[in-house]
Amino acid sequence: MVQKVLPPRSGTYNVGIEWMEGEPFSWERVYPMFTWFETGKVNMAHECVDRHVEDGKGNKIALHYFSEEEEITYTYSELQEEVNRWSSVLRSHGVVKGDFVFVFLPKHPYCHIAMLAAIKIGAVVGPLFEPFKEEAIKDRINDCDAKYLITNAQFLNRVKRDEIPSLQTIFTTDKESKGADISMTAEAQEAPRHAETEWVDLEDGLSIHYKSGFTGKPKGIIHAHRNMIQQYQTGRWVLDLKEDDVYWCTAHPGGAAGTVYGVFAPLLNGVTTVIHGCRFSADAWYQILHKAKVNVWYSAPAGFRMLMAQGNRTVKKYDFTSLRHISSVGEPLNPEVIYWGESVLNLRIHDTWWMTETGAQLIANIPTRMIKPGSMGRPIPGIEVAVLDDEGEELSPYETGYLAIKPSWPSIMKEIWKNKKYYNTYFTYGKDWYIAGDLAYMDDDGYVFFQCRSDDMINSSGERIGPFEAESKLIEHKAVKEAGVIGKPDRVHGEIVKAFITLNSGFEKSEELLEDIRLFVRQGLAAREAPKEIEVIDELPKTEISGKVLRRELKKRDIEKAG
Repeated sequence: MVQKVLPPRSGTYNVGIEWMEGEPFSWERVYPMFTWFETGKVNMAHECVDRHVEDGKGNKIALHYFSEEEEITYTYSELQEEVNRWSSVLRSHGVVKGDFVFVFLPKHPYCHIAMLAAIKIGAVVGPLFEPFKEEAIKDRINDCDAKYLITNAQFLNRVKRDEIPSLQTIFTTDKESKGADISMTAEAQEAPRHAETEWVDLEDGLSIHYKSGFTGKPKGIIHAHRNMIQQYQTGRWVLDLKEDDVYWCTAHPGGAAGTVYGVFAPLLNGVTTVIHGCRFSADAWYQILHKAKVNVWYSAPAGFRMLMAQGNRTVKKYDFTSLRHISSVGEPLNPEVIYWGESVLNLRIHDTWWMTETGAQLIANIPTRMIKPGSMGRPIPGIEVAVLDDEGEELSPYETGYLAIKPSWPSIMKEIWKNKKYYNTYFTYGKDWYIAGDLAYMDDDGYVFFQCRSDDMINSSGERIGPFEAESKLIEHKAVKEAGVIGKPDRVHGEIVKAFITLNSGFEKSEELLEDIRLFVRQGLAAREAPKEIEVIDELPKTEISGKVLRRELKKRDIEKAG
């Protein structure tokens, strides 16, 4: 049970002005915010950029880029011109509506410009994550027979062109083609500042993101232009974006979070988007918050935990008075991180829940509600959530089951590319419920508490145990930097709870330390939830995009170790 709640902070929030708690909400209320409501002409790029220029906001900074070498800004007018030039280049080389255009670039304004240029001419953009290696790139481009790729010389050696037969044209952002076919930036300098927009339907394809599963090749999740409805509105209500805000999402656009809340949502809301092109360090991140005067910050629990591990001395060197709102995405937010935010940053950190497939946030700790640490919040307005048992029946509060959502939100995926059968697995109980694949429970107030992915549930002596609470309790110990908990096969109990941990600097593995950690965890958890085994390792396996702990890799490691 939750022992502590964090009340809402005083302040004026978009959601509090536009919606009263408990009143019904229809997504149709958002339609008048877009030019297509009047004109009938739809395109995400137009709503992200051109609309603001037409409204007289062309001189406002749209993108503010920081790296170790340079600092660059683009106003909305300058961004519009670049998007127009790049889209003209793409058109001149044969890109037409419905084509797949992959973008494989680092965190840089060019990545945003490339994505928007493809969208402007009706193409479906496929962002690729910066650390992807040859196999990941090949699998994704081959799956949808894409003809076009925008990249740079640094990444080009990871593109095995002879193994991607559909790939016709490679554009590079370098001044010379250097092994690619065309220098996008060189040709764009000669292209016109004005370009026609390809008007589309709200149901037309917008983007494709590939999501890896436990089996088979990654699945291509296609979203449509209608996503802008929910992405705009959640930017206002969940992230509380206001017109004059400076906003920083730390995610790379190659992942869904970086595309939706790093590119689309902030531009739809007309704010200034910060792009950070440097590697992570506590000093670098704090310096960005300080120097850019960031108002709204959206990051991941892994990032916050890394800041926690660096200690609080670094924080005191910087001024965060401009920062008013922090949100988290990617995996459940540990209570200890929330308490750290309150103590060190003097701000609540608001957990949010959504998936690549959902296209936007569905459950969140919105700023006008109290936070129950350990909960990802309540459904946002317009979203209906339930927890179901194996038969599809709704469970009572505090009973763990399958998290399910009424599939009526605007940003739900359009399709899974060439895989209708896999798409249907999300609707196990018919069209009435979208099944997320997460196990959770709800309390009496409707707050949702994530337990684990259904694949990660531990079955010990007939009881189902989620790993999240044990992981959260472990990192409360001063010696524990990160933790991953799995079910280890056991002849007597079926499975026992086993924890893998990494240690903070200044601590070394010893039997005395492990015993201290065991006793600490047992004092805060039910006996069945406490780890029976704890193993210290140098580094936890994680996903490249969001930094989630890969429990399946820990299970694999444990099985291999056992022989």
